[in-house]
Amino acid sequence: MVGDDFARVLVDAQGGSEEQFAVLWRDANPALLRYLRVIAPENAEDIAAETWVQVVRGLTRFTGDEGAWRAWLFTTARRRLLDHARLQRRHPAEPLDEINATEEPRSADTAQIALDNLATESAMALVNRLPTQQAEVIMLRVVAGLDTDAVADLLGKTPGSVRVTAHRGLKRLEALLCQAGVTSRAGVTL
Repeated sequence: MVGDDFARVLVDAQGGSEEQFAVLWRDANPALLRYLRVIAPENAEDIAAETWVQVVRGLTRFTGDEGAWRAWLFTTARRRLLDHARLQRRHPAEPLDEINATEEPRSADTAQIALDNLATESAMALVNRLPTQQAEVIMLRVVAGLDTDAVADLLGKTPGSVRVTAHRGLKRLEALLCQAGVTSRAGVTL
């Protein structure tokens, strides 16, 4: 989170400061990618890029605090996700023939190498095993940092429904951790 400097950073970014927009991007993009990698793993980077294009286009019209900013960003991402899903239904992809080994990239993607080294990868794999609705609520609450009301508005649900879905998702994660041999310490909420 940007914190106390958010209002100044936002105003400067809206005024065209690339440096201050980069502050917003560096703060929010990792959480946005983690969210999209759970919800749409094959297209996460594309949808994130489309999201940021929309954010740049609408940034000067945005008003609100940091919580509203994050809600706006993830709402925009979810809309791009839905647009992408509609496009895929209308124009389904056809599998390519096997790629010749000489045509494969010779160096690994630097961004992927960095992500592979993050400790959150194993947690993301567990969240990926949750039912879609539970995974989305967990990602929006925990990774995006949105409050229950913002998640409810984003998903078109009631705050109570979001709390129940989050609770069930967390209980399911606890069960998955137990299956994997990881146990919780007494008094620690998973």
